[in-house]
Amino acid sequence: MPDYLKLKKSNCQNCYKCIRHCPVKSIRFQSSQAHIVKDECILCGQCFVVCPQNAKEIRNDVPIAEMFVKGECPVAVSLAPSFVANYPGATIETMRAALKKLGFDRVEETAVGASVVKTEYEKIIKERRQSVIISTCCHSVNTLVQKYYPEALPYLAHVLSPMQAHCKMLKEEDPELKTVFIGPCISKKAEADESPYVDCVLTFEELSAWFEKEGITVEAGEDHTEESRARLFPTTGGILRTMACDDPEYTYMAIDGVENCINALEDIKSGKMENCFVEMSACFGSCINGPAMDQGQRQPVQDFIAVNKYAGKKDFVVPQPASEELKHDFDYISLYHLMPGNIEIEAILKKMGKTRPEQELNCGACGYNTCREKAIAVYQGKAEISMCLPYLLGKAQSFSDTIINNTPNGILVLNESLEIQQINAAARKIVNVKHTSEVLGKQVIRILDPRVFIDVMQSGRGVRDERVYLAEVERRQITRRTGRGTRPARNAGLQLRHVVQDFLRRHEVVRVEVHRPGLRYGKTELWHPSYNLRYPATRSATAAPSFRLSPMFFGAVTVPA
Repeated sequence: MPDYLKLKKSNCQNCYKCIRHCPVKSIRFQSSQAHIVKDECILCGQCFVVCPQNAKEIRNDVPIAEMFVKGECPVAVSLAPSFVANYPGATIETMRAALKKLGFDRVEETAVGASVVKTEYEKIIKERRQSVIISTCCHSVNTLVQKYYPEALPYLAHVLSPMQAHCKMLKEEDPELKTVFIGPCISKKAEADESPYVDCVLTFEELSAWFEKEGITVEAGEDHTEESRARLFPTTGGILRTMACDDPEYTYMAIDGVENCINALEDIKSGKMENCFVEMSACFGSCINGPAMDQGQRQPVQDFIAVNKYAGKKDFVVPQPASEELKHDFDYISLYHLMPGNIEIEAILKKMGKTRPEQELNCGACGYNTCREKAIAVYQGKAEISMCLPYLLGKAQSFSDTIINNTPNGILVLNESLEIQQINAAARKIVNVKHTSEVLGKQVIRILDPRVFIDVMQSGRGVRDERVYLAEVERRQITRRTGRGTRPARNAGLQLRHVVQDFLRRHEVVRVEVHRPGLRYGKTELWHPSYNLRYPATRSATAAPSFRLSPMFFGAVTVPA
């Protein structure tokens, strides 16, 4: 299959959104780039629509059309009826005027061919040729059946699409005529390459860019053609609205969206459906929501209203060809998939860190519905193990933990409430904390002055190479040497006095009361200008005169008399 959809490698950012939305998973990731698997693609265009980086582009066929209009042969346009949704206010006459400025000789409505096709559908039902009939207007649906549901091939209506039927009619009028179909669909390019009746396909995006380059504007107009009911074709249920649908033995239904079409095909494949006509469209909302509509014109409700108002109440007056002239067969397109066994799948899952069923989260972050689907894609060379988000997070966490736990640098992780979330061994050693559980989830004020963290949060600027005095560390070191509740060691009193005096000086404490042994419990207060807070001091009676600052001083300090 030619490259109808291409990848802009520089734009791909590994978001996996294209594979999440691809209904047949025909995307391959290699070297951190997305690639379309052409043989498996049904050209629904969802990857093109959802890509946030515009990393997909449609093959541009404007140069071919330009070559045709500059050539000697006359060139006719078959214009899809969804044009009224893409060019608000336009009519077939205003579009004809704009297209003729580009050099086209004739501009006709594809809806004429649609009218012929819907009449053939009615004949199939009336003549009971098929029990289950699937419409064949959408090439993406046809390709889906040909590649993935060959069991449903007998149920496809063996009828040309409106595009091919119309272009065939135009060529029968003038065999020298070149035909160019213009519409909202990417898959029509592939259909045209397989058809003897269509010479070129342009999307509405390509046409709009061509108009802009030539400085051509599509004018608004009015159209009151009553014989134009087939203009309803590009809406969901539009085919059924043009048909009689009067056979009481048949059920008529409209299905849009590839996922819904797949579910319906599963039912058809299992034999659960009979005597029904199924209108199928790959796009939600049908052709008015096609992948190649102008991006700024995706307004499904307004588009439906525009098409509904533009369509008449009667059929186009057009001679109906014989059934043999409209017949089209659909062949099976085989795909080769190398499928792994359970042993291979389990081995791949193990590489992704999934050794137990409960570890298979099936989160879909990689684009696949289940972890096992992803493992199969890895085996087939369409995916990489690193596409698994939980696997990457676990690996990053493990790597991060290894660094944090083994670095000689003290690392402390806080949340916005200044609560300790993580502290490594080096940091515990610096602040003399024996066990992580002692401080985990606690306010950092228990071990460090929080002022620097508050300043960083408020200013948004980092702090580097700033020295701090850890009074609590000195206190703990001295306390561990002297032993809590025992007579202080020699010279300990002098050292502790220095700790307290330095603390008071650094923190601008303006009033301190030291209580001697034998005093009953009471309260006093310290005033700290920098924080504009009052820190209560707790009195206690101990073996030696005592003084406790809480919470700024983080514990009792024994001061001998």
